[in-house]
Amino acid sequence: MVLERLEALPVGRFHYKLLLVTGLGWLFDSMDTGLIAFILPVLAKEWGLAPGQMGLIGSIGLIGMALGAVISGTVADRIGRKKVFTITVLLYSIASAFCALSWNYQSLLVFRFLVGFGLGGELPVAATLVSEYAPSRVRGRFIVLLESFWGLGWIAAACIAYFFIPVYGWRMAFLIGALPALYVCLIRLHMPESVRYLLTRGRVDEARQIVLSLEKQLHVPSALFTGETEPVPVVAKASFRELWKKPFMSRTIMLWLVWFGINFSYYGIFMWLPSLVFQQGFTVVKTFEYVLIMTLAQLPGYYCAAWLVDKIGRKYTLSAFLLFSGVASYFFGHASTAATLMMWGSVMSFFNLGAWGVLYTYTPEQYPTAIRALGSGWAAGFGRFGGMAAPMMVGALLARSFGFASVFYMFALVFAAVAVIVLSLGVESKQKDLESLSDELVKAK
Repeated sequence: MVLERLEALPVGRFHYKLLLVTGLGWLFDSMDTGLIAFILPVLAKEWGLAPGQMGLIGSIGLIGMALGAVISGTVADRIGRKKVFTITVLLYSIASAFCALSWNYQSLLVFRFLVGFGLGGELPVAATLVSEYAPSRVRGRFIVLLESFWGLGWIAAACIAYFFIPVYGWRMAFLIGALPALYVCLIRLHMPESVRYLLTRGRVDEARQIVLSLEKQLHVPSALFTGETEPVPVVAKASFRELWKKPFMSRTIMLWLVWFGINFSYYGIFMWLPSLVFQQGFTVVKTFEYVLIMTLAQLPGYYCAAWLVDKIGRKYTLSAFLLFSGVASYFFGHASTAATLMMWGSVMSFFNLGAWGVLYTYTPEQYPTAIRALGSGWAAGFGRFGGMAAPMMVGALLARSFGFASVFYMFALVFAAVAVIVLSLGVESKQKDLESLSDELVKAK
């Protein structure tokens, strides 16, 4: 059988190349998202923006991300993961270049919306594609490693902000963010379509050819497929209504709430982090330096989560990382010196981004193949509403003279709440192949 042979493949060059190709897309996504956070304090000074206007610049991209995630997830279950991944990478690259040409506040809002649409569409589709190729024994680790490219992207954004913005200005930063357009060519050459997707669409011969090719690449002794009919996996219909039927309903509720909470906290914190640190009395250059140090802490957070996710499981790793993110947020709000600011900011980055990695692993595993991208896209899309609300809420709180500490008390409470939701509603899925998970879900109906 095609899927048995796909699952039996040893982890090799193909899997790491797929991780690298999709990971680079993730890196550029993150870099672009990070750049706007570093550009905001400079742009606010140059254009005389109020806190509410700064919040809207952060939120408008997230509105685009919400729509992009929902639409792209739906389309990816119909026309394929690879095509949608390519289109979305190209869209956000071109839109980022147009951001550099923005002539006023309104034009920047339009271009940031388009950037967000491309970003939101690419992320859940990439995670779905990698999860459908990685063997179950290493799937959790691979998805968390994929998400770790987000941390590399933020480091790249921080470096661009530190070295380029003070010298060349914010427009150059946006132009650098447009580089992924060149990367689209690599996608076509090195990324196959999902075998599981092809089987659900009845394209069995294409799926077999991909598996045969992979066996050859990985030096696995293989025989030609027999003329027997390939059983097509029994999966749910690709419709939004399926997400709200048993057994998917409780999983959908859990995922939507967790995605909302983690987006709310992440974008509320990190979109405003350079500006909030700057408001504590540090210079622009010092601000970028401190945020760069905090950002570096994301990488060990990812790698720790990558190790734990296949050891103690998705559910407990995710809830623990969310809870410790809340603790770090609380103490970050209390920071009164540069040393404590950087220490608690680094701890917050460590656990927050580790939680993101686990969530991207966990989400596709909650749905069968036919609605995997759809379910992942809707969860991510709903989560973006939290990301939209948070930057504007932070701006409103600051405009009404609420202090630095109050903002982070709010984020601490949100992290704690979503940690409880995962513990109470989450279902463990570590080291189960996707077909077993799909069968369990179908039987549960």
